[in-house]
Amino acid sequence: MSKPSLFSFTALLSPTLFGLALAAAVPLFAAGEARADFRVCNGTQNLVGVGIGYRAQEGWISEGWWQVPASSCATLIEGELQSRYYYLYAEDSARGGRWTGEVSMCVAENEFKITGVGDCFARGYQKMGFKEYDTGRQGSWMVQLSDNTGTQEGQN
Repeated sequence: MSKPSLFSFTALLSPTLFGLALAAAVPLFAAGEARADFRVCNGTQNLVGVGIGYRAQEGWISEGWWQVPASSCATLIEGELQSRYYYLYAEDSARGGRWTGEVSMCVAENEFKITGVGDCFARGYQKMGFKEYDTGRQGSWMVQLSDNTGTQEGQN
């Protein structure tokens, strides 16, 4: 796999910026309609594969891949968020860039839902670094993937 590039995860901080990002991406929902979910928007010009990790009753879960086309969004978790912390890993399918973090979780080559974060290789998986997002127990969250460096976080 290629070395990480200058990509970053960016979650939007203000309702104004959130509105501008949605207008620049794809019209997602009618004005005034509230959404409660975890969404990822792809602000690049390439298809991006995304994996998410979270804590559930059965333990740590990692799952993917959501294929998020350029300038569009995908809902990874529908409904009110149940955890405070969520973890993301993403790869640019065309340029090989990655959005990574310091938290190791298991991933698979194809679609996956994996319980547990230990012994990834022994269980036939790969281990990747996921970026932690502290949602502060907000009911919904949105992350914007972009080519720009820097990390900002916020609710949607």
